[in-house]
Amino acid sequence: MTMMSCNSSVIRLQLPSVGQAQRVPIHLMPCEIEHNGPAKINEYFSATVKDCKHEQTVSFRGRGLKGQEVNCPQGFAGFVLKEVNKPGSDEEDRTVKVSSVFDKLTYWNLETPPSSDDTIVMAMDWPELAEALHGPVD
Repeated sequence: MTMMSCNSSVIRLQLPSVGQAQRVPIHLMPCEIEHNGPAKINEYFSATVKDCKHEQTVSFRGRGLKGQEVNCPQGFAGFVLKEVNKPGSDEEDRTVKVSSVFDKLTYWNLETPPSSDDTIVMAMDWPELAEALHGPVD
Protein backbone atom coordinates (compact mmCIF):
# COMPACT_ATOMS: atom_id res chain seq x y z
CA MET A 1 0.00 0.00 0.00
CA THR A 2 1.33 3.43 -0.94
CA MET A 3 0.36 6.60 0.93
CA MET A 4 0.09 10.16 -0.34
CA SER A 5 -0.66 13.18 1.80
CA CYS A 6 -3.08 15.86 0.67
CA ASN A 7 -3.46 18.69 3.20
CA SER A 8 -4.02 16.87 6.48
CA SER A 9 -5.69 13.79 5.00
CA VAL A 10 -3.97 10.63 3.79
CA ILE A 11 -4.80 8.76 0.59
CA ARG A 12 -3.81 5.09 0.51
CA LEU A 13 -3.44 3.25 -2.80
CA GLN A 14 -3.95 -0.51 -2.77
CA LEU A 15 -0.94 -1.57 -4.88
CA PRO A 16 -2.17 -5.12 -5.68
CA SER A 17 -5.10 -3.54 -7.53
CA VAL A 18 -2.71 -2.23 -10.22
CA GLY A 19 -1.91 -5.73 -11.49
CA GLN A 20 -5.57 -6.78 -11.39
CA ALA A 21 -6.92 -3.77 -13.29
CA GLN A 22 -8.09 -4.24 -16.84
CA ARG A 23 -7.32 -1.97 -19.80
CA VAL A 24 -10.37 -0.05 -20.95
CA PRO A 25 -11.07 2.67 -23.53
CA ILE A 26 -11.06 6.12 -21.93
CA HIS A 27 -13.00 9.14 -23.23
CA LEU A 28 -12.49 12.68 -21.89
CA MET A 29 -15.73 14.55 -22.50
CA PRO A 30 -16.19 18.36 -22.66
CA CYS A 31 -19.05 18.28 -20.15
CA GLU A 32 -19.97 17.30 -16.66
CA ILE A 33 -21.88 14.05 -16.37
CA GLU A 34 -23.36 13.41 -12.95
CA HIS A 35 -22.70 9.68 -12.90
CA ASN A 36 -20.05 7.61 -11.17
CA GLY A 37 -19.64 4.13 -12.55
CA PRO A 38 -19.41 2.18 -15.75
CA ALA A 39 -21.17 3.37 -18.89
CA LYS A 40 -22.33 1.38 -21.89
CA ILE A 41 -19.84 3.10 -24.22
CA ASN A 42 -19.91 0.43 -26.92
CA GLU A 43 -23.68 0.48 -27.03
CA TYR A 44 -24.30 4.24 -26.94
CA PHE A 45 -21.12 6.02 -28.02
CA SER A 46 -18.28 4.22 -29.82
CA ALA A 47 -20.49 2.63 -32.46
CA THR A 48 -21.13 6.04 -34.03
CA VAL A 49 -17.52 7.34 -34.10
CA LYS A 50 -16.41 8.32 -37.61
CA ASP A 51 -12.71 8.71 -38.46
CA CYS A 52 -11.78 11.48 -40.89
CA LYS A 53 -8.20 12.73 -41.41
CA HIS A 54 -6.80 11.93 -37.90
CA GLU A 55 -9.95 13.42 -36.37
CA GLN A 56 -12.94 11.58 -34.99
CA THR A 57 -16.47 12.94 -35.02
CA VAL A 58 -19.45 11.83 -33.02
CA SER A 59 -22.82 13.10 -31.92
CA PHE A 60 -23.48 12.96 -28.19
CA ARG A 61 -26.95 13.96 -27.02
CA GLY A 62 -27.45 15.90 -30.25
CA ARG A 63 -24.20 17.89 -30.04
CA GLY A 64 -21.33 17.44 -32.46
CA LEU A 65 -18.02 16.47 -30.87
CA LYS A 66 -14.62 16.30 -32.57
CA GLY A 67 -11.93 14.20 -31.00
CA GLN A 68 -8.50 12.74 -31.23
CA GLU A 69 -6.73 9.82 -29.62
CA VAL A 70 -3.60 10.69 -27.62
CA ASN A 71 -1.05 8.35 -26.08
CA CYS A 72 0.30 8.66 -22.58
CA PRO A 73 3.97 9.69 -22.51
CA GLN A 74 6.54 6.90 -22.90
CA GLY A 75 6.94 5.05 -19.61
CA PHE A 76 3.68 6.41 -18.14
CA ALA A 77 0.21 4.94 -17.69
CA GLY A 78 -3.08 6.38 -16.54
CA PHE A 79 -5.14 4.96 -13.70
CA VAL A 80 -8.85 5.21 -13.01
CA LEU A 81 -9.20 5.15 -9.23
CA LYS A 82 -12.16 3.99 -7.20
CA GLU A 83 -12.63 4.89 -3.57
CA VAL A 84 -12.80 1.87 -1.28
CA ASN A 85 -14.15 3.75 1.77
CA LYS A 86 -17.84 3.46 2.48
CA PRO A 87 -19.96 6.06 0.64
CA GLY A 88 -20.91 8.96 2.89
CA SER A 89 -18.00 8.29 5.22
CA ASP A 90 -16.75 11.48 6.84
CA GLU A 91 -13.26 10.07 7.38
CA GLU A 92 -10.49 12.37 6.18
CA ASP A 93 -8.20 9.46 5.30
CA ARG A 94 -9.19 7.67 2.10
CA THR A 95 -8.26 4.38 0.47
CA VAL A 96 -8.44 3.97 -3.31
CA LYS A 97 -7.84 1.09 -5.67
CA VAL A 98 -7.01 1.06 -9.36
CA SER A 99 -10.16 -0.01 -11.22
CA SER A 100 -8.68 0.28 -14.73
CA VAL A 101 -5.49 1.23 -16.54
CA PHE A 102 -4.97 3.06 -19.82
CA ASP A 103 -2.05 4.08 -22.04
CA LYS A 104 -4.10 6.18 -24.47
CA LEU A 105 -7.34 8.13 -24.37
CA THR A 106 -9.70 9.89 -26.74
CA TYR A 107 -10.45 13.48 -25.86
CA TRP A 108 -13.41 15.36 -27.31
CA ASN A 109 -13.94 19.05 -28.08
CA LEU A 110 -17.33 20.62 -28.54
CA GLU A 111 -17.47 21.34 -32.28
CA THR A 112 -13.84 22.58 -32.55
CA PRO A 113 -11.23 20.39 -34.22
CA PRO A 114 -8.51 18.90 -32.02
CA SER A 115 -5.19 20.77 -32.11
CA SER A 116 -1.74 20.77 -30.53
CA ASP A 117 -2.90 23.77 -28.43
CA ASP A 118 -5.44 21.65 -26.50
CA THR A 119 -4.49 21.33 -22.84
CA ILE A 120 -4.60 17.53 -22.80
CA VAL A 121 -2.15 17.35 -25.72
CA MET A 122 0.19 19.83 -24.05
CA ALA A 123 -0.07 17.90 -20.75
CA MET A 124 1.24 14.77 -22.47
CA ASP A 125 4.43 16.69 -23.33
CA TRP A 126 5.03 17.70 -19.71
CA PRO A 127 7.18 14.72 -18.53
CA GLU A 128 9.66 15.26 -21.38
CA LEU A 129 9.74 19.01 -20.72
CA ALA A 130 10.17 18.46 -16.96
CA GLU A 131 13.07 16.08 -17.60
CA ALA A 132 14.74 18.67 -19.84
CA LEU A 133 14.33 21.36 -17.17
CA HIS A 134 15.16 19.35 -14.07
CA GLY A 135 17.27 16.46 -15.36
CA PRO A 136 21.03 16.20 -15.04
CA VAL A 137 23.10 18.56 -17.17
CA ASP A 138 25.80 16.93 -19.30
